[in-house]
Amino acid sequence: MSNHSTQEEQIFEEALEKPSEAERSAFLDEACRNHPELRARLALLLEGHFRAEKFLNDRSDSLRASADEAIGSFIGRYKLLEKIGEGGFGAVYAAEQKEPVKRRVALKIIKLGMDTKQVVARFEAERQALALMDHPNIAKVHDGGATETGRPYFVMELVRGVPITNYCDENKLSVRERLALFMRVCQAVQHAHQKGIIHRDLKPSNILVTVNDGVAVPKVIDFGVAKATQQELTEKTILTQFHHFIGTPAYMSPEQAEMTSLDIDTRSDIYSLGVLLYELLTGRTPFDAKELLEAGLDAMRRIIREKEPVRPSTRVGTLGADELTTAAKRRHIDPPRLIKSLRGDLDWIVMKALDKDRTRRYETANALALDIRRHLADEPVSASAPSASYRFSKFAQRNKTALGVAATMAAILVIATVASTWQAIRATRERDAKEQARQEAEAISTFLTKLFRSPDPKRDGRTNTVAEYLNRAARKIESELASQPARRAHLQTVLGATYDALGLDREAFLVLSNALNYYLATLGREHPTTIQAMHNLAISVHASGQLDKALQLQEEELALSRKVNGPKHSSTLDAMNGLALSYHDVGRRNEALQLQEEVLASAAKSTARSTPIHSWR
Repeated sequence: MSNHSTQEEQIFEEALEKPSEAERSAFLDEACRNHPELRARLALLLEGHFRAEKFLNDRSDSLRASADEAIGSFIGRYKLLEKIGEGGFGAVYAAEQKEPVKRRVALKIIKLGMDTKQVVARFEAERQALALMDHPNIAKVHDGGATETGRPYFVMELVRGVPITNYCDENKLSVRERLALFMRVCQAVQHAHQKGIIHRDLKPSNILVTVNDGVAVPKVIDFGVAKATQQELTEKTILTQFHHFIGTPAYMSPEQAEMTSLDIDTRSDIYSLGVLLYELLTGRTPFDAKELLEAGLDAMRRIIREKEPVRPSTRVGTLGADELTTAAKRRHIDPPRLIKSLRGDLDWIVMKALDKDRTRRYETANALALDIRRHLADEPVSASAPSASYRFSKFAQRNKTALGVAATMAAILVIATVASTWQAIRATRERDAKEQARQEAEAISTFLTKLFRSPDPKRDGRTNTVAEYLNRAARKIESELASQPARRAHLQTVLGATYDALGLDREAFLVLSNALNYYLATLGREHPTTIQAMHNLAISVHASGQLDKALQLQEEELALSRKVNGPKHSSTLDAMNGLALSYHDVGRRNEALQLQEEVLASAAKSTARSTPIHSWR
């Protein structure tokens, strides 16, 4: 690093713009790496600067009046009423405009002493960025100019609101209401992107919610670090200096944290929107802001670039009891239903927006909003790999009160027959056993067909729901197959898989538990069928959010499968894969990675069959 005075001045000016002492210290650590004398000299200069600034602010009324514009004074044709905000280089005042129209506005002006070329350039860029946009959810710019001393200012719409996360919590907005509000934010960001503007600092304090005629209206503000993608915003050059963070760490995309020559594009804002959505759903950001700052600059950058956040449903499921209860109350729901509401679609949507690889994120803010709209309409979302059971569950949810009896029976029979046939065929590979399995599947299909040919498909003047048909099937299986316990256990396994596909966790747990208990009593613990039943139950328990119980079952299942089936058997690989997913969800990442590597290595060598490798994203 050169010791020339120009470079020292440059580092000193950049350090001045850091809003806190901790951030200044972290910046100096990095900028002066291997140059302790330079760092010490700059630290002393900074200390002297802020000490002098405090003295002037505390002791000199006249200088203080210059640093903070006097309330009641005029800037241009705007009368300052009160100071309502302050950033690293600008102050914001509520002001009154007298002509040509009378209205309240927000006036933003560069602080005295902060009007360096770089700061002025950023300030003018923000003014130009706002002037380019015209959207109901973006604060409008009305005017701009410069004071007699040359300090630039601009005048924008006065937004009387609170950060979006505060508004949602204070008003106990449900998950659906939060999503509806969030979609309007996405639309505003999309508008900015279409104008060629990237915000680069999307966070709750820059998205205020105001209420107009009883309707909540989000407003995106503060394009102070915005970047033009299609044209220059100002004739002055804006340089992002070496090791100069642009954005807020907790909401910053991995490519922003990288601080290399990699260009920042609109997908950085998509990542920040993903963080905001995560916080709206869980009450937490993926990475804690305080912990990021305390970790130091290098560690903070590494976390943002490399560490995978847990899914929203997992994060909520691992909250302490008191915190979980508070989070649920703020979303007008009970804790179990909150966890369940996040599992599936919302997990997939958030994690797609937060993908470390920006090529795998949503391409546009509109695409993110559209997926949320699909979720709210119980339609398949693009963020998932829509399996047949997933599509069927969505269809059933959309039509749960009016689903036709014939369609219901057909769908259930298809799922049940396929699942039962798969279960029977997998039980053995010998030809005679396959024939026996086929006959068993036919018998089960016949039973199911008879089961759903019940008279009077309507009760109490309303069409039965899918869940009601399945519950009736569960009761009939218990009563009519009491003398055929083996077939009853087999059908309970099929029914459990169907319940699980529809997200009916409690019902799935009950029938799968009954099936496992039968196999334990008749076949013993060390039998392939018993191990498979244990695997089925573990999947259901994991889906219900009971991660500790799922781990216990999966660890026992893996130990038994290794002993009975061998380390390379497909069932053993399935068990390893499932346990790896659970380890990942509870934060035991090293164990998860070790198991997943074993699965990959074994699957590559295995000739029995290929084992699906589940994604954690």
